[in-house]
Amino acid sequence: MTELLQPINGSIFLYYLVANVVYLALLVTAIYSTIRHQRQLSLVRPDRIRHSPLAPPISLLVPAHNEEKTIVESVDSLLALDYPEIEIVVANDGSSDGTLEALRERYQLIETDIVYVQEVQCKPVRAIYMSQVEPRLLVVDKESGGSKADAVNAALNIASSPYVCVVDADSILEPDALLRIMVPIFADPAKVVAAGGIVRVLNGSRIENGRMTDVRLPRHPGEVIQVVEYLRSFLIGREGWAFFNMLTIISGAFGVFRRDLVRAVGGYRPGAIGEDIDLVLRLHRLLRERKADYQIAFVPDPVCWTEVPSDMRSLGRQRARWQKGLLDVLWPNRDMLFRPTYGRIGGIALPYLWVWELFAPIIEAAGLVTIVAAACLGALSREFMVQFLIFGYVFATMISIGSVLLEEITYRRYSRWQDVARLIGYCFLEHFPYRQLHLWWRLTGLVEYLRGDVAWKPMRRVGFRPQGTT
Repeated sequence: MTELLQPINGSIFLYYLVANVVYLALLVTAIYSTIRHQRQLSLVRPDRIRHSPLAPPISLLVPAHNEEKTIVESVDSLLALDYPEIEIVVANDGSSDGTLEALRERYQLIETDIVYVQEVQCKPVRAIYMSQVEPRLLVVDKESGGSKADAVNAALNIASSPYVCVVDADSILEPDALLRIMVPIFADPAKVVAAGGIVRVLNGSRIENGRMTDVRLPRHPGEVIQVVEYLRSFLIGREGWAFFNMLTIISGAFGVFRRDLVRAVGGYRPGAIGEDIDLVLRLHRLLRERKADYQIAFVPDPVCWTEVPSDMRSLGRQRARWQKGLLDVLWPNRDMLFRPTYGRIGGIALPYLWVWELFAPIIEAAGLVTIVAAACLGALSREFMVQFLIFGYVFATMISIGSVLLEEITYRRYSRWQDVARLIGYCFLEHFPYRQLHLWWRLTGLVEYLRGDVAWKPMRRVGFRPQGTT
């Protein structure tokens, strides 16, 4: 038994070592990339895009299913965006609540006879509405497809702009978000085919008339932990991978894509669980096979504020679904692994997703069991085990603190020093005990997917208001 445990533990130690080195490299890269982005802003300022006749129009695609509590505030925020030319297409995906009625009342919708051409697959459209008070707004009422991807495809069929931006109905964009996310596209439109922005947690902040008026940390510990998690994921993870042009996911809450390329890959895969990573990987596949010189960018300063789960049950369902989505995307694209056609995507990015994302909960759970077993059987020094666990905890915590400090030094969205102190404090809780909960949710997601349980489970919403208000 001890002879078997020793090579297993050696492999586990190597696994954690590589993971830590990668995260450290991504942190350093993110710092450098942030400095470079600030320099780029001095060359291609958002003001130049605002006043340029060459600024391309953008269609904002808003999938909405039972979003009665947030849909009006979300659309109001989109209509108030500071960008030369936009159109907003809301796809009401068979909502059973008052989503369509709220839109009809607020924007005086009337049914139109616009010709609907289905270029990408989606469920049948029942009606298309225009607003009598806001000519930039269209609302597509369709049968429920059971997925966000199906709703986005219906909106994509209506969109007329060369670029499309997918925005969740429970999200709020900052007024200059489109100007900022278009900076890399405006600088090199021939090469940059898509760009993602950062998604931040709005829970606890104040929203008035579709705008963020007061940024505050939420009160609930589970929501604050998610603030730290989002900062690390976006400011370190995605910014680092984008620097090497290996970004494999643009958040479904906020991303801009060339419309012709999205249609070329057939739009969003209707049955996809992780529609955001699925679309980006299919774009990589298409462009690598075309031998195109392209870039998928990440822009760290245009902000999309989104509501995150406020209760542990909803949070667990969300994270389980994310893990299901990862497996649902990686398995169909397994043929891209290590094939020269797909370059660094097939040789580096996808293997990383398989080993350090998809299999991570299995390896981590097995590692905890084997390390404890080895220590109990005397095959591993208990002092070394404790030192190893403490080192892993401290290193991961320092990475999280680095992401908080990077945000505070560069972007300063949280102006109160008390909020920054709380964020740093919660960094010490993210890797224990939150990481162990997260591990369980991800394992649950894998088991559910293998059992065929891919149904979309509802999450509790509280709407756009600070906690403690009525």
